[in-house]
This record gives sequence, C-alpha cells and structure tokens, in this order.
Amino acid sequence: MSATASTLLHPLAWPGRARFLGLVLLYGALVLACLASLAAAGDLSLGRNPLANLGKAIGDFAHPSFLDVWFGAEGLEFRSDDGTLLRVEDRRAVEASFLQALARATWVTFQIATLGSLLAALLALPLGLLAARNLNAPRLLAWAAKALLDTARAVHTLVFGLVLVGIVGLGPTAGILAIALHSMGTYGKLYAESIEALDMASVEAVRATGASPPQVFFNAVWPAVLPQFVGHHLYVWEFNIRDSTILGLIGAGGLGLLISEAVSLFQWSRLATILLVVIAMVVVFDALSRRIRQALS
Repeated sequence: MSATASTLLHPLAWPGRARFLGLVLLYGALVLACLASLAAAGDLSLGRNPLANLGKAIGDFAHPSFLDVWFGAEGLEFRSDDGTLLRVEDRRAVEASFLQALARATWVTFQIATLGSLLAALLALPLGLLAARNLNAPRLLAWAAKALLDTARAVHTLVFGLVLVGIVGLGPTAGILAIALHSMGTYGKLYAESIEALDMASVEAVRATGASPPQVFFNAVWPAVLPQFVGHHLYVWEFNIRDSTILGLIGAGGLGLLISEAVSLFQWSRLATILLVVIAMVVVFDALSRRIRQALS
C-alpha cells in the first residue's frame, strides 16, 4: 500500500478532512448568501445595454488617445444637432498638451509612492522590533506595537487620505502621509516575521559576550535581516506605486485626478493611455527591483 493511500485510510486523518470539508461547505453557504442577498435587493443588474456599452468601451480602449499626437485630425469639427459649427479642434495639439499633464502627474504619483514608502519603512522599524516575539521586548510595549501595526494595516490608504486631506489640505503631502500610515502596518508585520525567522543561536552568542541591546541588534540581527528588509521595501514600494495612482481621486494629486476626469467624461481612450503609463511604470520598477533582489541574494 502506498504512503498516500495509508494516509487517507488512517483514522486520524478523517477528522481533519471533515473539518476542512465543513469549512468549504460553510464558505459555499456564505457565497450563496451574498449572491441571494444582492439578487433580492436588485443589485446584480448589468444596467441598460451592457453589450453595446462594452463594445464602445473596447473600441475606445483599442485606440489609446496618445495615438492622436501623430494620427489625430488637425481640424476636427464639432457641430450641434442642427449642423451649426461649434468649434474646430486640433487633436494633435490637444493630445500633446494632455501628455505633458500626464507626465507631470506621473512624476507626482511616483514621488508620493517613494516618499510615503520610505517614511513608512522608517516608522515601522522600531515597531517591528518591538513586535518580534523572539526579541523579548517588554510585554506592554510589544502589545502596543502590534496593536498599532494591526490598526494601520486595517485602515485603507484612501480612508487615511480622506482624513489627511481634511487636516493638511489638498496636494501630495496628504498622499505621502496616507501611504506612510497604511504601509507602516505592512512593513512592521514583515519586519517582525523576518526577525522571528532568525536563527537565535547567533543572537544569543552575541548577547553572551555582554553586548548591549543596540550592539546585539547591529551585530547579530541587522546583518541577517537586511536583505529581507530590502526585498520587503521594494515589494511594498512597488505596491504603493499602484496604490498612489488612485489617491488623486480624493485630492491628493497625481494620476488619480486624470483617471477621475477620464472616467467621469467616459473618455476611455484617455483612460487607456493613463493605464498604459501605470502598467509601464510598474513593469519597469518590477524589473529593476528583481535585479536588486538578485544582487542581494
């Protein structure tokens, strides 16, 4: 009899499998309850003419607006229903102006993500050290640090942004602080988990020499966790580049404002251009961060 078959037939395996099956059934019941509740409230509707709207959106997305810089009409006429000429527009000049605004907004978005991530990493470091169980921080401080990290991680960046826009006003500062406060929770959790995975033998060996806590940290803990910390920072930084693109929706600056304008005016071709910029930014950053992680490994 194979090892797999003997495991399946072992009586102790069945209670665990029964509990897993029960959890799966419970999850299925939860999904059905959600669907039934939405259906009863009439909130599962696809709206009017969904196929026609989808076809128009796909057609607009297939022609990103930046193509008009080269192929747009230089004398596009806008007329009223009775044929009266309202205005003549040079699509090439208009789109060139939009691309300049897009470049400025992209730089602001990158600044928000970069500075917010750095601030979060610095704020989270002492909290992560306190939350790591194997460093044996005072229980009250460890509990307070973990509670603060959990709270920061639980509140979405947009919620922080809405509050901070009301406190510090419109602009990138609110976005930087919103990114920092939310990401602080993520950094702190990753830091603590990295420290808890350490081989404590080397740490105890340094402690046995009579080293002070700062000396133990810089000689035993920091060199061992630094590559992981850098990897965590690059990952969260990349995530925040994506996250910061929507902060402009609440007045924090960057690409979010352009996204909001494009969506509200149903300018899907312009939205396609903005999304292509976001995708390119993330792909380039991912490639660079991968090379950095490989160099550190």
